[in-house]
Amino acid sequence: MHCLKKNKFRKPRFRCSNISNLIFLFFLISASSLNAQTNRNFTDFVDEDCECYDRKREGFTSKVDTHCHFRPFGGRVIPFSELIGYFQKAGVLFVNAYGIGQTLPSDDTCTYYLDCPGTLVTPSLRNDFVNAAHYLEYTGTDKGKTDDPFEGEERINLVLSMTFPDLAHPERITEYIQLLDEEYPGVFSWMGEVNLVKQALFNNGQVPASVENIKLWGPFMDTIRRRNIPINIHSDLGSNAEPTKYLYLMEEVLNRYNDNKIVWAHLGLSKELTDIAPEKHITILKKLLDKHENLMLDLSWDVLWDSVFVNDKSRAKYVEFINAYPTRFLTGTDFVASRDGKNYKTYRDALIKTSYINLDMSDEAFRNIALGENYFKLLGLDYTAPTICDRKKKRNTVRQ
Repeated sequence: MHCLKKNKFRKPRFRCSNISNLIFLFFLISASSLNAQTNRNFTDFVDEDCECYDRKREGFTSKVDTHCHFRPFGGRVIPFSELIGYFQKAGVLFVNAYGIGQTLPSDDTCTYYLDCPGTLVTPSLRNDFVNAAHYLEYTGTDKGKTDDPFEGEERINLVLSMTFPDLAHPERITEYIQLLDEEYPGVFSWMGEVNLVKQALFNNGQVPASVENIKLWGPFMDTIRRRNIPINIHSDLGSNAEPTKYLYLMEEVLNRYNDNKIVWAHLGLSKELTDIAPEKHITILKKLLDKHENLMLDLSWDVLWDSVFVNDKSRAKYVEFINAYPTRFLTGTDFVASRDGKNYKTYRDALIKTSYINLDMSDEAFRNIALGENYFKLLGLDYTAPTICDRKKKRNTVRQ
């Protein structure tokens, strides 16, 4: 039974300029008090009499990270136990553990594909096997032993994702799902982030999946549908020169696999598409949400802040859109666990940036997105997000 109350509608409050937003965000990122904010624990997400969430006192950062890459493109990785510590310190309780959808050659010195155009990147099973081994260590029977690196710590609820599929060459995807099942039965319950079209990889030998490729997805899409596994798809909407050039590909996927749970990563935006008019973009997304009831939208990646949400007028339009469809969004950082320049501060900064839009969401949207209710329902997890405190009722109680 959910701890459920009727949430009041929160009116968006927008600051006067992009400069003030940047100053405020800088303050949030640099403020040491953020680390001292009250963190929730699992009892707040299972107890029928759970304490309501006080948005003013407890902060705006998300308690779920549905989009986090535990493996880098190449080079050294942040150790698994250290990464778990990041979530614990930041107050994030529920995490999707992704591999990486584009892997650089293991014998190459390059660690980021944009730094090495011409170097081939390919999807690989390698990072899924590594993640699964670490996952079993974290959740398995060795839990509580004296050599357990997680002993005595608040554990994180991890959902493991398959990131190996090459959507432009789908012939063996079902076979590889079976291989992972044989090696790690019952471990994987998500798929993605997988690339339908990612323009940033065009200089590294990648091409968009074609309509003909999409038609061949049937066997593996049927497999994950029967197992209630969502799939997170990176599909660039287009570029600044041609904003909707690749929309037809996502439409083909949604029309053909309408019964699958599909999550569209980053609202379809990218570094190549930064100036699409919010009205045009939102109209496209609304039409797809209205037509496809199993479609969810992913708010991950700080590029959304840098390119879109930093602008007051644009952000207001997206907040209105989110509040109108509060059950259709997921949040995440899109953090990549590369040892090359990444640490806890980098993760915290990404969490703050991707959570900033939470400030202006309605109470209903905040509970569903930032506190994870949409995520729990999508996966059928036995958790429920705390309700949001009624501020007026709380003040009256204090006066009495």
